[in-house]
Amino acid sequence: MNARELTDALETLTAARPVTVIGAAVIDVIADAYALPWRGCDIELQQQSVNIGGCALNIAVALSRLGVTAQNALPLGRGVWADIIRQSLTARGIVSAINTDEGDNGWCLALVEPDGERTFMSFSGVENQWRAQWLDSLCVPARSLVSLSGYQLAAPCGERLVAWLEQLKDVTPFIDFGPRIADIPPDLFQRIMACRPIVSLNRQEAAIAAEHLNVAADPQTLGRAWFERYAAPLIIRLDKEGAWCFDGTDACHVAAFRARVVDTIGAGDSHAGGTLAGLAAGWTLAQAVRLGNAVASYVVSHRGGDCAPDRAELTRQLLLADEDV
Repeated sequence: MNARELTDALETLTAARPVTVIGAAVIDVIADAYALPWRGCDIELQQQSVNIGGCALNIAVALSRLGVTAQNALPLGRGVWADIIRQSLTARGIVSAINTDEGDNGWCLALVEPDGERTFMSFSGVENQWRAQWLDSLCVPARSLVSLSGYQLAAPCGERLVAWLEQLKDVTPFIDFGPRIADIPPDLFQRIMACRPIVSLNRQEAAIAAEHLNVAADPQTLGRAWFERYAAPLIIRLDKEGAWCFDGTDACHVAAFRARVVDTIGAGDSHAGGTLAGLAAGWTLAQAVRLGNAVASYVVSHRGGDCAPDRAELTRQLLLADEDV
């Protein structure tokens, strides 16, 4: 699917499958850092902005901007941070299905180095305090796509989320484990993978997965070994080198789109949002990943992680940029 074919497909993108997004809404305090701090040092930061963020929130924003309506289960509490998040979501026309008075939402200090790489220091809030009654209140129809993040799955609430996922009927989980992939207990990881989720990993997370499977970290070797072990689809994101996807039938390289990198905050989340939008519309995994690549290329060329494009913005960028890297 080249740039023109993708823009044509965007014009008629319509969700045929329900989508539920489970996870966090937090505040990102974003600052430029000339280098990461070392023990005992004192470095000067330059604040860029204060944005709403969190993996699930970024995915919810990306889906909404692409015209895909989702059930967003993003716990919103009471407090300074929660009020900022709630006001921003309301302005975007996004509603969370979960509200609580049991505390404030968390926040994250994101340090962005000169090459755009980001490092997070996070403080948890109600987004990691999942209650059984919150999950019981959700309606998840058959054939739904259900998005979850490794941040919640690795938290103390992870077992509760997995138990809820296990009792759903005829759904397809979509999981971005993120940097917490190594923090999920082995028994819980096996239960997650028994649900046959579509998993999306970046290159660092793929290296951890390859080490766990005791195979080489190159995408094709890892993809084959992953499917042999788990019988579940895998996406491996390689930034400007595009992505690989494996569904048990095909091993497919999906080209990236050229982008001028400003920062990489939210790139993986926005990639997940674009991919989920394509899957919800009934596109193949490779076609959906191509849309994910396009959305991520837009996000890394803008500040913050909550800046996913609408269809018109994405179309303009795709037609102005070179098709493939």
